[in-house]
Amino acid sequence: MKLATYRSSGQNKVALVHAADGWLFDLASASQRAGKPNPAFNSMLDLVDQGDAALDEASNLFDRYGKDQDLWTAVAETEVLAPLPEPRQMRDGMSFPVHIVQGPIGHLKLTARKAGDAAELARLQAAPLPELPEVYRKQPIYYITNRFSVRGPNTTVKWPRYSQVMDYELEFGIVTKNRGLNIPAAKARDHIFGYTIFNDFSARDAQRIEMEGRLGPAKGKSFDGGNVLGPWIVTPDEIGDPYSLKMQARVNGEVRSQGTSEGMLFSFEEIIAHITRDETLMPGEFIGSGTVGNGCGLELGWYLEHGDSIELEVEKIGVLKNRVERQDI
Repeated sequence: MKLATYRSSGQNKVALVHAADGWLFDLASASQRAGKPNPAFNSMLDLVDQGDAALDEASNLFDRYGKDQDLWTAVAETEVLAPLPEPRQMRDGMSFPVHIVQGPIGHLKLTARKAGDAAELARLQAAPLPELPEVYRKQPIYYITNRFSVRGPNTTVKWPRYSQVMDYELEFGIVTKNRGLNIPAAKARDHIFGYTIFNDFSARDAQRIEMEGRLGPAKGKSFDGGNVLGPWIVTPDEIGDPYSLKMQARVNGEVRSQGTSEGMLFSFEEIIAHITRDETLMPGEFIGSGTVGNGCGLELGWYLEHGDSIELEVEKIGVLKNRVERQDI
């Protein structure tokens, strides 16, 4: 099933998404109608905490009350939020080899453009791609980002004032379930609640400077509204094979990036196994795949402008749409 968080009458509600993504079925109200209000439907985190039992009840409520029109809200007539408005943790990986090797070159090109060094830019454009650093094959690489800066579909992302170079990133990721420690990869699928799309908006000029400190991105990634999730969480039974999904990014309706989820250096199951080595995984965490190859402007030399509309589409999940605006215009 597809699960959404939306806002109605001043409250956040959890819904089952139905009818070609066009309608939201209010789970909390349905459970009240059944005479047994279930706190699992108070928020998406509550639902994730209850896991399969809550999903089974959601399915049963839909079977019983799915024809009650007053329990439905049209997606087009409401504010759909990030499906998980405040994850318990947010980690984003570096899983796609093409992006990993092209990203640093993109930063060098950005530096050359800023310096007006046409010769260096030409050299970088003519040079063959380097080999993938061996560390990326040895273990999953990820960073932790700001879980309080999450926004959802159709929001306007405010361009941070300290940046002149804004970028999108075409990613998808998982929401975790079932607390666990030292989870083997063979059992890690039991800790995947569902899949969603992730646009890891990036202030590339800020990121370029701070990455010289060799610690990880900070202000290049963490600014209000910069971590966008949505439009829904899709449970694994609807996804099938998560490692063969078509992915596409469009800016103002024009295709900028496309690829597939095939070719991750480590699967989400292997990433979970790595994360949980002597570290407890909590339900309701988000783990991003990292950017698919050619899935951002940094790799293409084609960045966002004030007022641009960005759509990320991932097969079997949906479309995540946002707009960017500068704050100094």
